[in-house]
Amino acid sequence: MAEAVFGVLRDFEVTRVFGNPGSTEMHMYLHWPDDLQYILALQEGSAVAMADGLAQRTGRAGVAIVHSAAGVGNALGSVIAAWRNQSPLVLLAGQQTRAMLPTEPYLSALEADQFPRPYVKWAIQPARAADVPGAIARALLTALTPPCGPVFVSIPEDDWAQPAVPVPPHTVVPTLGADPSAIARFANVLADAKNPALVIGPAVDGDGAAADAVVLAEHLGAAVYGAPWCSRAGFPEQHPLFQGFLTATREGVTKRLNGHDVVLVIGAQVFTYHVHTEGPFLPDGTRCLHLTDNPTHAFSAPVGESLICSVRAGIRALLEQLPDRSAQRTPPTAPSRPRPAPLSAPLQASAVLHLLRTLVPSATPVFEEAPSYREEIRSHFPMEPGRFHNAFSGGLGWALPAAVGGALADPDRRTLCLIGDGSLMYSIQALWTATRHRLPLTVLVLNNTEYGAMKEFTTLYGIDAFPRPIQSALDLPGLDLVAVATGLGVTATRADDPQRLADALSTALTAPGPTLVDIPVQALQDTGPL
Repeated sequence: MAEAVFGVLRDFEVTRVFGNPGSTEMHMYLHWPDDLQYILALQEGSAVAMADGLAQRTGRAGVAIVHSAAGVGNALGSVIAAWRNQSPLVLLAGQQTRAMLPTEPYLSALEADQFPRPYVKWAIQPARAADVPGAIARALLTALTPPCGPVFVSIPEDDWAQPAVPVPPHTVVPTLGADPSAIARFANVLADAKNPALVIGPAVDGDGAAADAVVLAEHLGAAVYGAPWCSRAGFPEQHPLFQGFLTATREGVTKRLNGHDVVLVIGAQVFTYHVHTEGPFLPDGTRCLHLTDNPTHAFSAPVGESLICSVRAGIRALLEQLPDRSAQRTPPTAPSRPRPAPLSAPLQASAVLHLLRTLVPSATPVFEEAPSYREEIRSHFPMEPGRFHNAFSGGLGWALPAAVGGALADPDRRTLCLIGDGSLMYSIQALWTATRHRLPLTVLVLNNTEYGAMKEFTTLYGIDAFPRPIQSALDLPGLDLVAVATGLGVTATRADDPQRLADALSTALTAPGPTLVDIPVQALQDTGPL
């Protein structure tokens, strides 16, 4: 069976597998081939996030191996991130010997195929060892078919020594064409609109359709907004038609879209909300059109008309039918960006990000997990399609290992991980993997010595502060990030002198191997208005 499984992985151009070994996978490792690289992570959640980062950078399936039930449990946070990110990911889990399963032995996974649901597209523990290679082939096809996502295969350890025949070649063309009558209807509505708007979601970048979205926006002369909680950049954020991001509340979305008679949402939910507010989903008189490759997003949309199709195919079909309205509409004015704080002590995040933007090459892949400073990042470090990644799950600990996977996929240029100190500590052991493979990775830590995003919720909910025991528990004093990173083999420095910050960043962005820069910045509630 083992050779048949590895043959399937070769057919799908899988050249690296991520994992943290356990005894229920031992017989698989005994058959491991020389042409398949095994990337060791020091925790299962990191292994899955690394596979996710590699998948997003390559467009091919990421594969991770985890250890029975406990390993799947450790990995689930990253599985949820892959589900939300629509990343093609295959999770292989070890399982105890088949003959022992009726007695529920140590290390067995009970109802193994149910454990990761509902955050996988498909899950199975094959009935026979002979069925495992075919199940893995189906898992890879399922993961790679939009909406992409994680799948799960549980494999009893004794299956690896059993016979199995090779899986015959089978390919799937995953592009889903757009219904012609629906496209014609959408095109007519957009052509007749007086003030249309586009809302661009992460699936636009995921389908390689960002350039088509730019053509569509310019064709319509339409304002463009980023969808709330956008995990990828589906539209160039410095384009003059780009108006910024919608907020994740019903009230905020309605206020921002006021004045637009037609809104076309592409590759996103309608809409992703975070905090509940009452009121309408859209301004009065605004019509919502929705183009998505995700049926769940179509079914859950509270308003409008949803068209299920591949994102790029749908945009191109619209362009074939739309007249050019750019000369007949006054394009919206690009919003002004706030001025950064001065580059002086105490350092503020906006000043750091503004400087960083001048030093980072435009094609640098960026993995971000600094939720306290997301608005500052959007204002002072605008992103381009094809280079930005963050986790849509709401959890922490994804970005650093995902950046490691991204750097493995793209070793000829430096990858940047832009992260907060609280996020870093969730998965800091991923630095060891970066060191082991001498990856061109720079980790920039915006260190406010607290869980700042949680403290910001007090403002959002209109309260002064959490009770004192909780407020103080959100502080993170005394973390020596440089010492920890150095202990994991990374070249690390603390950059607390504004006059030397540019040199520190330049060195970290050009030095060989992985680097980390710990930058102390003021917490947002301490900065006041600029």
